[in-house]
Amino acid sequence: MPNRMQFPDATLFPSSLAAPALDTDVDADLDVDNGNFDAAGFTAETLSDWRRLAAVIDHTLLKPDATRTQVENVCDEAIRYRFACAMVNPVWVPTAATLLAGTGVPVGVVIGFPLGASLASTLRQETAALIRLGAREVDMVISIGQLKSGEHAQVERTIRGVAEVAHNHGALLKVILETCLLSVEEKLRASEIAIQAGTDFLKTSTGFSNSGATAVDVALLRGVAGARCGVKASGGIRSLADAKTMLEAGANRIGASASVAIVRELGAE
Repeated sequence: MPNRMQFPDATLFPSSLAAPALDTDVDADLDVDNGNFDAAGFTAETLSDWRRLAAVIDHTLLKPDATRTQVENVCDEAIRYRFACAMVNPVWVPTAATLLAGTGVPVGVVIGFPLGASLASTLRQETAALIRLGAREVDMVISIGQLKSGEHAQVERTIRGVAEVAHNHGALLKVILETCLLSVEEKLRASEIAIQAGTDFLKTSTGFSNSGATAVDVALLRGVAGARCGVKASGGIRSLADAKTMLEAGANRIGASASVAIVRELGAE
């Protein structure tokens, strides 16, 4: 099984980043002792050198008109700067896997993207197929409509099914909540469902909806997660200042297409 704890031992999660209280019925279902994550310490360590920052950035190319040449460039940049992974659409996984073979940089891929409306069976089959083709990190969109309909058990079963496939093949799973479409209660409920189902990361956004990551949402997700899983901020992160804001809020992974520009702000060439 992959290492789900990709951040230093936690000592303190700032009270200012604690998640707001839910109504009594929902709150009763959530764990109250979720461990702590030292956001300030992690941020300081990560920003101490551009290489450390690069190691927590998923270098991303998900636009629908991405060409083979652009995918090749993203993979070359992922190797050069040692990003956490090169994140591509499913059709480009074989290409990325060939280019990244032997480099230590994994291939990341999205599924159920960007709508979160795929059949559970489709998601499991796609995950297995993409892992066979070389993907090692899978970012899936939660079933947004089912979540908002209160069909929590089905949402949990869908995520668990993908998590089992991913983990059985040594891959990481990140669950995209698309926070801009959810109420506070839905964000908190979705976070807990995803954690209980076995996700390795909670992820804010696809970057294809109304808005992307916000510090408030990152802090909210970290408040639920504690030290139980990672938090990935994605969508609209275009500068070092943006990345710093998300790290300070509790993210320990960043998704960005402006990855090279971000690490260059910290001294990379």
